[in-house]
Amino acid sequence: MTIPATPRTVETPAAPTAADTPGTAPDRYAVIGHPVAHSRSPAIHARFAAATSQRIDYGRIDAAPEDFVRIVRDFFATGGCGLNVTLPHKEAAARLADRLTDRARLAGAVNTLARQPDGTLLGDNTDGAGLMADLARLGIRVAGARVLVLGAGGATRGILGPLLDAAPAQLVVANRTASRAQALAAEFGEGPCAVQGCGLDALGPLLVAGPFDLVLHATSLGLQGELPPLPQALVAPAGAAYDLGYAKPDTPFVRWARAQGVIRAEQGFGMLIEQAAESFRLWRGVRPDTTALHDGFA
Repeated sequence: MTIPATPRTVETPAAPTAADTPGTAPDRYAVIGHPVAHSRSPAIHARFAAATSQRIDYGRIDAAPEDFVRIVRDFFATGGCGLNVTLPHKEAAARLADRLTDRARLAGAVNTLARQPDGTLLGDNTDGAGLMADLARLGIRVAGARVLVLGAGGATRGILGPLLDAAPAQLVVANRTASRAQALAAEFGEGPCAVQGCGLDALGPLLVAGPFDLVLHATSLGLQGELPPLPQALVAPAGAAYDLGYAKPDTPFVRWARAQGVIRAEQGFGMLIEQAAESFRLWRGVRPDTTALHDGFA
């Protein structure tokens, strides 16, 4: 696989922040996105902190794209310790970070920022690890499967590397703008399973070989209650549909998949929990047990 070029230094995660001394103010963290009011991250990290005896203050920050850089810099300049980054800022966060972990460099997108002792920002991407952990928990196999990812933004960038490492038989990225999907596929280069990029209107011909075993929805349309135009018989009835987003009771993609007769239709609560645990480990030096949250959080 060809790793996307980047001028930034690659580093492993820095030394963790220790638990707070009694009487001191808790360390500040937040999730930043646009929109972000729906985010369950504050509740998840509150549970993690309680379970691991860490004192943190975790909130939400709504930042329009034109304000993202200024708000992030202000947050860290005033003592903030870490940020989770969600739509639509993941690629901007990769450009802003001073140093990137290997998986963030591969993705070209960042969902976790951590302030370092010298004041610089380390960017990481825990999305792929979170997704693969949840797929394994659900018993959804990637190895040998025909896999389709809908969308070619920052969320997709974060999961392509781990999906390829799991050795699917085919991996396709489809986007409304075909050129963006094709450019993303080209970045990940040739390998045992090369990524194929195409427009949504080109999905029909691909179905001549049969429906996909796993379809992952990674567009931002679900946040607006919408769905990209999709052909019927896209997902094998015995296959799986997985939405990286989440909503109550279900996302539009999950509702669509179930209406198509797909029995295994899941949304991204589990991925959210698992990627959050990876971020928490980067910030605090301990990875919380996620079992209890999966059992009753969604």
